Amino acid sequence: MLPFQQAIADDLSAVNDLIIEQLHSDVGLVENIGHYIVDSGGKRLRPILVLLTANCLEYPQRRHIELATIIEFIHTATLLHDDVVDMSNLRRGKPTANAQFGNAPSVLVGDFLYSRAFQMLVRLGSMEIMAILSDTTNVISEGEVQQLINAKNPQVTEADYFAVIHKKTAALFEAACSTAAVLADAPQQQRDAAWQFGHHLGLAFQLVDDLLDYEGDQETMGKNIGDDLAEGKPTLPLIHALAHTQGAERALIQEAITHGGVEHLRDVLALVKECGSLEYTRRKAQEHAAAAAEALRVMPDNKYRQAMADLARFSVTRAY
Repeated sequence: MLPFQQAIADDLSAVNDLIIEQLHSDVGLVENIGHYIVDSGGKRLRPILVLLTANCLEYPQRRHIELATIIEFIHTATLLHDDVVDMSNLRRGKPTANAQFGNAPSVLVGDFLYSRAFQMLVRLGSMEIMAILSDTTNVISEGEVQQLINAKNPQVTEADYFAVIHKKTAALFEAACSTAAVLADAPQQQRDAAWQFGHHLGLAFQLVDDLLDYEGDQETMGKNIGDDLAEGKPTLPLIHALAHTQGAERALIQEAITHGGVEHLRDVLALVKECGSLEYTRRKAQEHAAAAAEALRVMPDNKYRQAMADLARFSVTRAY
């Protein structure tokens, strides 16, 4: 267990128990797929953000356990839907739910998890938190659609890329921290800081994910190297390399994006390394991780703030 997980180990155990309880359904396949995806070894980062933020802000009650579970259900629903859209067959070293059970059951169980999350939100009873999460799920959906539109398009800019990763990844990180701050009835300055922490941490995480797609270890990551290239996703390493190549090399990257597949993977890998595109992406991730850590300055100085700083460091040093 990593240091930032140790700080909230008991709360995280309570979240896992509530997840199992709330996965109950009279339809066996719903429970089977729900347990399959939830038990598949995820980092639980988004619920961890809820738990760390609430504890850092000295929230005295236990409703952050419910909130963390809601956030995890929303995230898990997006994973189920994303893997169908991306036609992914491997996640965290295991077959994806759609590979194991089929596309239709995966989409429908994703819908079940979304609706269960909003049932729990109603019971939580905070209109402010409900507003944040309803807006966030809408933004995530927009981000996924925009990513679909951008696929196989070599004209995507760095600004376009950041707009997508903000919507599809950072938005839920922001919501996890913001809603915990609302639950804790924190002053506005600390609510703003919580949002900033989640914002920059989410961008850092996605940047590193996109970096690892080109330089990670398949066994460590539990996913196929080159998946983004295979899907024609113009992530930052490719966008940067396109801006720093010309002639036949530029044409090769454009073709790789336009047609997808991994037949040019070795050549593209060589180019993104040669152009410094991986280091550029890593540097951008480090900048956002540093900004996340800086946002913590106004938070109470306790072990949970330290754990959040540890999480910011982990975001850019991880290999999975």
